[in-house]
Amino acid sequence: MKKGEYLRMTTDDHPTASNLIGSDLKEIANAAKKLAADAIRLGSLGFGTTFLQWVASFAAIYLLILDRTNWKTNILTGLLVPYIFFSLPSLLFNIFRGQVGKWIAFVAVILRLFFPKHFPEWLELPAALILIIVVAPSLFAETLRSSWVGAAICLLIGCYLLQEHIRASGGFRNSFTRPHGYSNTIGIILLLVYPVWALIVYFL
Repeated sequence: MKKGEYLRMTTDDHPTASNLIGSDLKEIANAAKKLAADAIRLGSLGFGTTFLQWVASFAAIYLLILDRTNWKTNILTGLLVPYIFFSLPSLLFNIFRGQVGKWIAFVAVILRLFFPKHFPEWLELPAALILIIVVAPSLFAETLRSSWVGAAICLLIGCYLLQEHIRASGGFRNSFTRPHGYSNTIGIILLLVYPVWALIVYFL
């Protein structure tokens, strides 16, 4: 083989190699862009779920306190206890499941057993909530809470409370016009937002 032919063959191979490298770099860049887009999308969805979880939990706590003080309805508001259990943000749930919750539950049980006259009626459901959080098996406290089952339970509870509240108010319009109706109805509607969003994100 002549020297000129050898040089011509080696130089002919260079464009092919550079093209391959260029195409590989483009694929890597496209994959990186897709990864970044998916990460941003999932991050925003996760932030939205966490935010709505806080909103729903505080709405349920508000309704629970309101029912124990001046709402006084025949609706089965005891269902707010499992709702809060399944929707409470992990930060607060872990605090109440630790030593803090154990001490609160211990004091509540002692007061209820030995000083029942000094135990306010409106504290019964909150104390029951803390006690459930402390003693709940890991199947409920970890597995079901972090799965779609917990969100589905919250959705069922929210739907039941909303339809019972509307029925007790005498219709959807009355549920916004009766005393305390507006805030109560908005609070119950907020109970539905978190589980609906959580289920949508879970099944996306």
